[in-house]
Amino acid sequence: MRLWPFRTEKKALTDDQILEMLGSGVPTSTGLAVSVETALRVPAVAAAVRTISEAAASLAVKVVEIAKDGTEKEVTDHPATALLKDEANEWTSGFEFIRSIMVDALCRDSGGLARVTRSSDGRPLEIIRYRPGFINVDYPDDTLAPRYRTNGIVENPGNIIHLKGTYDKAPLTLCREAIAVALVMEQHAAKLFGRGARPGGVIETAKTLGDEGVKKMVKGWRAAMEGSENAGKTAILWDGAQWKQMQLSSVDAQFQQLRQFQIIEIVARGFGVPPSMVGDLTRATWSNSAEMQRQFLQLCLEPWLRALEGALRRALFTKDDRKKFAVRFDRDDFTNVDLTARATAINSLVSSRVINPNEGRTWLDMPPYDGGDEYANPNTGSSQPGAPADRDEGGNPIPPKPTDDDEKEES
Repeated sequence: MRLWPFRTEKKALTDDQILEMLGSGVPTSTGLAVSVETALRVPAVAAAVRTISEAAASLAVKVVEIAKDGTEKEVTDHPATALLKDEANEWTSGFEFIRSIMVDALCRDSGGLARVTRSSDGRPLEIIRYRPGFINVDYPDDTLAPRYRTNGIVENPGNIIHLKGTYDKAPLTLCREAIAVALVMEQHAAKLFGRGARPGGVIETAKTLGDEGVKKMVKGWRAAMEGSENAGKTAILWDGAQWKQMQLSSVDAQFQQLRQFQIIEIVARGFGVPPSMVGDLTRATWSNSAEMQRQFLQLCLEPWLRALEGALRRALFTKDDRKKFAVRFDRDDFTNVDLTARATAINSLVSSRVINPNEGRTWLDMPPYDGGDEYANPNTGSSQPGAPADRDEGGNPIPPKPTDDDEKEES
């Protein structure tokens, strides 16, 4: 067995990487520094990350063996199966591992990183997802072949699970400016409703009051007008003073619409999640909700699942085993919520002899039955008159046997 050479190297970090490690965040045009921690405080960001990561982790995962004809058969006794389905290590379940590595890939440019510990004969024993930054990755040459290091020691790439985002950037990084705008809006809304950032009106007077005059006017106004017991009273002004109502500008009047747009900007355009799946039901109806769920699976989750299957396959199997083993996530779990559509699809596939009844029963987590492996159309079986089994050697239809009622009528 070849041993990967261990060597230590040092590499300078970029300013953004240093800021991320310190937790201070990267500055944006709004003046706010946005880090992963501050970005996840925005409900839209947290909802998008949680929806994608938990949806991927909730799907059934299995190890399959690929035959020469391309057919796949599930392998239940492979060591990787237990790591993905049961426990990745002694303190992390398979669900928690997949969810964590997905969160890292969605939030950090380095992607989701984990290390596979192997036995002396090459079998995977455990998968460990370390804290972010413990496993470092860089690309030293033009081939973009990654080099992984833990504590300065170069690791064997075959032992590292690496899930990367599109453009080699995390979605959170690509929409950092939009997240910063959402943070500014939340801060403004908090001040507006928490501290009264915008007064209801002002008192104008042509005379110079001086400091003492202003204090007396404010004291008298508060005594006469503030408090629930003074609600609805008529205000009385003096010395030519006038009350001027504060008017909201067009931008202020559309503040709610601006916050709504920012949710769509982050969730739909930044992370690819339909707004209805994170609580925005503005344009959701009974007819398009199922279509949005299908789009979420096809356009958002499917690319991540393909990348995750490839990352797990590279690290859990040796180079020779990759030719016959693969990791698969069961996308059919998304149709479990609609039993009618699921039953219609299975019935249609069985009737067209694409699958047999036992294969359809496995989709429903039901055991097989005797005779269920035959590819036959249950709607045109031999039990129906005129079927091939109901014809004699000459091809003529065999009439059905008379019943007791028929014999009584003849007598």
